[in-house]
Amino acid sequence: MKDLLRTEHLSRNDVELILDTAAQFAKSPLRSKDALANQTVAIYMTKSSTRTRLASETAVAHLGGTPIFLRGDDLQIGRGETISDTAKIISGFASALIVRTFAQSDVDELGAHSTIPVLNGLTDTDHPTQLLADWLTIREVFGEDISGRKFTYVGDGNNMSHAWLTMGAIMGAHVVVATPPGKWAPQESAVKSAKEIASKTGATIEVLTDPEAAANGASVLYTDVWMSMGDPEEVRAEKLNALAPYAITKNLMSLTAPDSIFMHCLPAHRGEEVAAEVIDGPKSVIWREAYHRRTTIQAILYHLIRGEIKGNH
Repeated sequence: MKDLLRTEHLSRNDVELILDTAAQFAKSPLRSKDALANQTVAIYMTKSSTRTRLASETAVAHLGGTPIFLRGDDLQIGRGETISDTAKIISGFASALIVRTFAQSDVDELGAHSTIPVLNGLTDTDHPTQLLADWLTIREVFGEDISGRKFTYVGDGNNMSHAWLTMGAIMGAHVVVATPPGKWAPQESAVKSAKEIASKTGATIEVLTDPEAAANGASVLYTDVWMSMGDPEEVRAEKLNALAPYAITKNLMSLTAPDSIFMHCLPAHRGEEVAAEVIDGPKSVIWREAYHRRTTIQAILYHLIRGEIKGNH
């Protein structure tokens, strides 16, 4: 597999390979410090970023490469140059491309026309690098045996809910997403895709509207901001009102398993999607989770440039 464009393209073996290598990079960040020696990696972002940018640039540096950061308005693509032309130009200068943008179709097109590996650093519908960091954190806490455990996401049915279902399906896990019904539920296509993967892996997929049922007995309670980048400001009041019952409170956390953890991809809005006493409390693993954005992106790059990620086909 040349690129990592969508979470659903990964196999369980791919995920395990990436997580194993990322765990090694966590212990020894410079263990492969010549893998990208004298090479560059382009990092193209049309969305603002803290963790993905820092993680990507650091990962490239730890592999011995030079990151080249490009904002959306830095390139001629903002003045009408086609995505395919841009992909070909970047391929002539860089050894890999990391993209963080709005439309998944733009990332897919960059992958189709690039001769170098393209890595999806977030789109409006998916976030594979985040889920790899999440699952490395989960593995550190619970080990590799996840039988009998339930992994729950509560909140907006956004790109994170899609990726949560998909990665859980790949890993053969019992994954749950609880969102309001209607316009802030996960996309039907994402749910269908996760269920198709689950039918092969033995995973259990649940999409609910009851946050308490979703939280009951869960090993992980996960959430994301309610207003995502690109959400129109005019829907704020309606959306926050619909999502209010899905806030991660101390009471909701009390329904989870005794050894449960709280996770959040960040940035967080304390007092909206999560109470401060939860996100800053003893069950929260958000800082370790954020740290693993670097280790997992480093592992993805390492294996993509070596052609060692096989895909699920």
